[in-house]
Amino acid sequence: MAALQLHTANQESASLSDRQTFPEEFGSDSGDEVLLCDADLELNPFDGLPYSSRYYKLLQERKQLPVWEAKDAFMASLKSNHFIILSGNARIGKSSQIPQWCAEHCLSSKYQHGVVVCTQTHKQTAVGLALRVADEMDVNIGHEVGYIIPFENCCISESILRYSTDDMLLQEMMSDPLLEHYGVIIIDETHKRTVSTDVLLGLLKDIVRQRPELKVVIITSPHMSNKLHTYYGDVPLIRVESEEPIGCPIEVVYSCMPQENYFLPALRLLFEIHHSREKGDVAIFLSCKKEIDEADSIIRREASKVHPMLGELVPIPFYPEQSRSIDRPSDMLENSKRYKRRVVLTTSVGESLLCIENVKFVIDVGMERRNVYNPRIRADSLVMRPISKIQAEMRTQLMGTARSGKCFRLYTEEFLKKEMTELSSACVVESNLTRMVLFLKRMDIADMGQCDFIDRPAPEALMQALEDLDYLAALDDDGNLSEIGIIMSEFPLDPQMAKALVASCEFDCVHEMLTIAAMVTAPFCFLDPPPGSEEVARTCRRKFLHPEGDHFTLINVYSTFKQSKLISSSHFCEDEKWCHDNFLNCSALRTADAIRADLLDILQRIELPISKPAFGTHKNSLNVKRALLSGYFMQTARDVDGLGNYVMLTHKHVAQLHPFSSYCSSRLKPEWVLFHEFTISENNCIRIISEVSPEMFIQLAPQYYFSNLPPSESKELLQEIIDHFSKLPTDREEQHVTSKENEKPEENLSHQNEDRCAIQ
Repeated sequence: MAALQLHTANQESASLSDRQTFPEEFGSDSGDEVLLCDADLELNPFDGLPYSSRYYKLLQERKQLPVWEAKDAFMASLKSNHFIILSGNARIGKSSQIPQWCAEHCLSSKYQHGVVVCTQTHKQTAVGLALRVADEMDVNIGHEVGYIIPFENCCISESILRYSTDDMLLQEMMSDPLLEHYGVIIIDETHKRTVSTDVLLGLLKDIVRQRPELKVVIITSPHMSNKLHTYYGDVPLIRVESEEPIGCPIEVVYSCMPQENYFLPALRLLFEIHHSREKGDVAIFLSCKKEIDEADSIIRREASKVHPMLGELVPIPFYPEQSRSIDRPSDMLENSKRYKRRVVLTTSVGESLLCIENVKFVIDVGMERRNVYNPRIRADSLVMRPISKIQAEMRTQLMGTARSGKCFRLYTEEFLKKEMTELSSACVVESNLTRMVLFLKRMDIADMGQCDFIDRPAPEALMQALEDLDYLAALDDDGNLSEIGIIMSEFPLDPQMAKALVASCEFDCVHEMLTIAAMVTAPFCFLDPPPGSEEVARTCRRKFLHPEGDHFTLINVYSTFKQSKLISSSHFCEDEKWCHDNFLNCSALRTADAIRADLLDILQRIELPISKPAFGTHKNSLNVKRALLSGYFMQTARDVDGLGNYVMLTHKHVAQLHPFSSYCSSRLKPEWVLFHEFTISENNCIRIISEVSPEMFIQLAPQYYFSNLPPSESKELLQEIIDHFSKLPTDREEQHVTSKENEKPEENLSHQNEDRCAIQ
């Protein structure tokens, strides 16, 4: 192992604080006036302007970070190595300081090899770090320092340092395969093992061979440093150790015996902490969103019974996937004279996103519910399993090293040692890889073996992804991307939705499909109502329901939201109030609005035809369903008993309609539906459903996909329809004359070749 001995900060960096700054007061005892000349001011090399006094204040704080001790070793390694691995725990400053040092390195070479980009796995982290680093570098956000996240680009071409989500950097590679705009690429949070991060780690090995001047810095946790060092070979490995200050230890308390049900013990422990009167906020890590909602309801109910002298418990649900942030106290807490203890309720996703200074207690249940993709049935399974040791460690680090705190682990120490894995599972071995394979095909990696993964995906998952792309007409006869596949890869969408959007250009329903694509890509727009308001929420939801299905209901929600924005004079406040009154997620709807605008820009850039809006007409409804089926024919189901028990065409699993579906309140359930999502869990549900006809399915599904369906009663019914229409007269002119007036568009199967989407 090429480990490096750490050194103290170099004298050049340390001397920054000794250079002349603005004095606190101007003048002297003698009364002589002191004048400052330009020569007396130190200029910021990144923008050429004098440093502010705040820069020097922040510089002193930066020097107290544990990572600062590694600056000498890091800068020396950066000059002479292509790859550097730096490992350290959370809150040591590695994500904010390392990129700044890399920017100094690029500045020293006058950016002849490019600028700096640092990837993050979450968009909230990328934005937060960019804002903080711009402040520390004393430059403007969006100019010298910026961020690139899905559907938002806060950078200019001259930006020196960019924070980007890992998937956005992959998307950038489609137009710049060798990432020639960058001289240093920093891959942060590699221990999160997202699909995009793992793909980047593999592709960068090949890019560096083609661009020897490129520098790659990999930032990870101590648990994964050895695995990465083995993967990259003889490269420098810098370990940054953070020592707890004396007198401020983090106390870890284990459960004495295994817990059969951790949920209620976690809440009982919370109230015990509150009754102890020891001040400090609490973070509770639960396994899933459902438990967060249930805990929020129980805490609110029981907190009203607590004696006022103890203060108030304020539960704060934190759903990172729904773009909600709690990085600062609410006005309610700041303005209150009475003590209020915040209780943050979150899941594994929130481990690296929580940023609350006063967290003193952490309650860790040690379990998580995670979606694991099964390629054989093309569906996610919701699996309950222990978290990893690295996740358990991150939860103790939430309290930092500047204060004492307690972490209550509701599992035994033996459970930690025997049941928990060292590292979190790589998403690339548990996810649907169709989108990743489409990207690799776009990068002209025909053989997936050319991408050197840290953990190889299962061959079955890769084959299923290739098969799906073939069904979607994204591949040609040689297995390379077809013209349609190239167009699909331009969109930051799942391949099925990308295909449906492209098909909408043929069916003259582009505006409607843009809205659907944006709404299903954004977080779910309907909120779970608080206890006691379920009936009011259902009444509000009925206003948006559309008889044609849930996809059309989403169009109604978005259209009404946009109308409310046009009517209101103060957009932000009125949006929040309107969404609150209608039990809608305002953040999700704003995200959908941004996604839709971005997708429209892509359509215009690649010059695809855009039809005029026609929502509400019968013909438009049929065309929207045709476009949807062009992408989602693999996600169809049939009600086999008339009671809402839907059997998937691709396998034997049975599911019910999601409670928010527009069909749940109707007496008659549609027989044939297409759905957007299906997850195998305790209550199997299909989400976002619209009715389709079997004739339409036959018309739009590829014949070889239909022939590969497993035997079932549904397949037999479809075959009967095919056989029936194959026996119809072949004289098309005669049939056209006799039936055109009375024929419905979806029933015209004798004209399949004319009605079939041209890109199919």
